[in-house]
Amino acid sequence: MFKFTAKALLCALAIGISGMASADPIVIKFSHVVADSTPKGQGALLFKKLVEERLKGKVEVQVYPNSSLYGDGKEMEALLLGDVQMIAPSLAKFGQYTKKLQVFDLPFLFNDIHAVDRFQHSATGKELLKSMENNNITGLAYWHNGMKQLSANKPLRVPRDARGLKFRVQSSDVLDAQFKAVRANPRKMSFAEVYQGLQTGVVNGAENPWSNIYSQKFNEVQKYITESNHGVLDYMVITNTKFWNGLPADIRSQLDEILGEVTDKVNAEAWALNQKAKQAVIDAKTSEVIELTPEERAKWVKSMKPVWKQFEGEIGSNVIDAALAANDAK
Repeated sequence: MFKFTAKALLCALAIGISGMASADPIVIKFSHVVADSTPKGQGALLFKKLVEERLKGKVEVQVYPNSSLYGDGKEMEALLLGDVQMIAPSLAKFGQYTKKLQVFDLPFLFNDIHAVDRFQHSATGKELLKSMENNNITGLAYWHNGMKQLSANKPLRVPRDARGLKFRVQSSDVLDAQFKAVRANPRKMSFAEVYQGLQTGVVNGAENPWSNIYSQKFNEVQKYITESNHGVLDYMVITNTKFWNGLPADIRSQLDEILGEVTDKVNAEAWALNQKAKQAVIDAKTSEVIELTPEERAKWVKSMKPVWKQFEGEIGSNVIDAALAANDAK
């Protein structure tokens, strides 16, 4: 009787160990709307690589680029429903969840990408990552894409050149107001539709970092690109709060550490990627790149800066002041 019981116990234990060994890994679906060659695309692939190296068998990351799983109009809904676990929307996409992140859309607020980086690392920037947790959205990191450039089928040297043109914008009230400030007509459109929209004339112009312009071939359907650096197009890597808090503590800690490494890499290389893309656009000779004189740039600033005051009440003057302070930091 004892031998039978011992044998049965050993069999049960063996089955249990086998079951533990073959347990399904935690799956993280990471959906985004841009190409693999962009800073965000590269970041997603590096995150997958490091996670699957260090958490082999425990966590699997599935990356879906170029709107192949969800477009930018549906990815947030998918995250909240638990159909994907990570996305990295543009900072312009959070207006319905918090108005404070509109600070990143204000035109000519940041001197350069280094000022953006300093603000994101500040106490105020870190607080903004947690500003949507009541809506089941946890911000994990900021990823740079780069400073935005204006493109159109006519030269844009001063604000009056934009009058009457239809510009594609993201779903952002600030960006809408930005183009209205120069008497242009903003048109909200998903990123996946932009190339066709420019090609067919549904819209006449757009604003994008160099990496987006080149990777999506916008330079093939835009005759002129003005290096305006008038705003930033960065991303927030976000997750479903319930999903994130429900992970085993050790897994969550390791994912957080890996994401920190990836973020440092993405943000360090984003500038270089954009410079490479800019040169590729120049070399392609499909569009003319316009560099603004200081006087021309000053006219754009004067025309668009009233947008700051328009949204100060929603964003908070303290948030805007913290962003401005990042311009002066060394």
